[in-house]
Amino acid sequence: MPALPEILSFTDELVAIRRDLHAHPEIGFEEVRTSDIVAEKLTSWGIEVHRGIGKTGLVGILNGTGGPGRRIGLRADMDALPIQEITNLPWRSTVAGKMHACGHDGHTTMLLGAARYLSENRGFKGTAVFVFQPAEEGLGGARSMIAEKLFERFPCDEIYGLHNSPDLEPGQISIFPGPAMAGADFFDIRITGRGSHGAMPHMGRDPIVVAMSLANALQTIVSRNADPREAAVLSITQIHAGSAYNVIPEEAVLAGTIRTFSPEIGALVRDRMREIAAGTAASFGVTIDVDIRNIFNVLVNHEAQTDAVVAVAAEIVGTEGVLTDGKPLMGSEDFADMLRVVPGAYAWVGHAGTVPVHNPSYVLDDGILPVGASLLARLVETRAAA
Repeated sequence: MPALPEILSFTDELVAIRRDLHAHPEIGFEEVRTSDIVAEKLTSWGIEVHRGIGKTGLVGILNGTGGPGRRIGLRADMDALPIQEITNLPWRSTVAGKMHACGHDGHTTMLLGAARYLSENRGFKGTAVFVFQPAEEGLGGARSMIAEKLFERFPCDEIYGLHNSPDLEPGQISIFPGPAMAGADFFDIRITGRGSHGAMPHMGRDPIVVAMSLANALQTIVSRNADPREAAVLSITQIHAGSAYNVIPEEAVLAGTIRTFSPEIGALVRDRMREIAAGTAASFGVTIDVDIRNIFNVLVNHEAQTDAVVAVAAEIVGTEGVLTDGKPLMGSEDFADMLRVVPGAYAWVGHAGTVPVHNPSYVLDDGILPVGASLLARLVETRAAA
């Protein structure tokens, strides 16, 4: 079957919801308006709502009328990014410096579409658990919900999530078992030297020179320390130092991210960063403080649940539209934390457009909404009765 006819019948409403969310983006743990809209919609469809889980997160509970069955979780993220949108679409962001550049407005809408469909077609067995998560973009929203006993309060036998993908074609759904997205650390490295006049560098200890030397040295970790058969990335994405043309500053800061698929490689990269920083500090006679924080675990799709997504996806887009030979992505996703607690799987749904996510020109294809909503709804109908 294509997208479920019942969901196709209210696609216009889904598009309106998605565009409204897009026009009013909220970044992590600030999703007050978004969660208000989600709660209002769920309540209007007769779905039990629980709010304030992980600050702005919420959960909807819907029991089927088909008798006892399993509890199937469906998760969507709600937060936007601190990006200034430059699309000039009629529904572009109305909030300066904030944009739904990753499609979370679409994910939220797809889950709402699945919730409405299931509320109107309650003959399924078991229970649907709708998890609307805040703060996916590196702020720990999943961990916050889990810490507040998400799965103790709302047990799930399985849980599923999805992401839009401009890298796939419309009508394609990609999923594969095992490690699918990298684990990630963020780091801040503070170099404290001695400030001086820009014309008298011998009077100081220039932290900018140290930062440049350290940045180059750190790039040797992946190329010369990590096993080349193991995937790893170390990217310095920020450099902050100085405020005047004629002043050598007291401090310089480097910041960035590490991506790996194995705990061993992750530990190696972190250890080498600290060792290189210590050696650089001694060499230049400065102080270097290294702060490395784990943000995302490796996202691992469970085999049985991956097979379940493949079967349902084939109903929606046809067997030829289901891709199972994908390669792990170096991007990260905090749904990984939920998959460490509950078995489940995470899929990518293709759509029109070639602009990548996290880009100020990114445009979500609204044609994806009934496809994703149908996939999520059918997972409840099929897996709750398994």
